[in-house]
Amino acid sequence: MTGIDLKLSSCTLAVHDVDEALGFYRDVLGFEVREDVEFEGMRWVSVGPPSQPDVQILLDFLAADPSVSSADRRAIEDLMTKGLLGRLVFVTDNCDAAFEHIEAAGAEVMQEPINQPDGVRDCAFLDPSGNMVRFTQRGR
Repeated sequence: MTGIDLKLSSCTLAVHDVDEALGFYRDVLGFEVREDVEFEGMRWVSVGPPSQPDVQILLDFLAADPSVSSADRRAIEDLMTKGLLGRLVFVTDNCDAAFEHIEAAGAEVMQEPINQPDGVRDCAFLDPSGNMVRFTQRGR
């Protein structure tokens, strides 16, 4: 598939509580709220980094979706709690400063900043729903 210009537009991240997730993504990471829509007991909220206005991350509260069975919901929540379901990776020009800011806000640390063998420096946190959020600094 050479020559096809593809760009990420949106992705979905399962969360336990939309407002709690907003506290992390909007208030700690500084993301903009792109949409906040309520309809028939469900709510769709999307956020994104100000530097990437064409990218949206939908914070999906699965418990409100009537098409998700209770067994599937439990399985998804178990994976989320273990940090095994959702993962986001962001590039930063200062991994250590990002780490200090996010740790000071009380986020759960998964990995302190370390230098990887490929020259990348990165760190990782869990968001309030257990999704892994990694911050990578290239070419250190």
